[in-house]
Amino acid sequence: MAREPHEHYQTLKGRHQGVVAAVEALRDAAQAAGPLDKKTLHLIQLAASAAIMSHGSAHSHTIRALEAGATPDEIRHAVLVLVSTIGFPSTAAALSWVDDVLERGY
Repeated sequence: MAREPHEHYQTLKGRHQGVVAAVEALRDAAQAAGPLDKKTLHLIQLAASAAIMSHGSAHSHTIRALEAGATPDEIRHAVLVLVSTIGFPSTAAALSWVDDVLERGY
């Protein structure tokens, strides 16, 4: 089941169609450049979102990881393992963003 992109993303796409199209093409090319499956790709992107403290991106990749077949335990683990890299406060914040999605049932 395809979901609608976040309202803010839709607004950006409407205002800056060429830029967003280029970003989407780059994303698609990067994803197609190697052997990783969609689930793994979104877990990696979720971890990167946590590392840069991007709340919205963490929500988005939590949803995308679920859609790609990741379990809630796998999603939480992908963030939890960051604790020694990004620190406890950042990891705790990212886990709260993951739980926003998991507990809401997206």
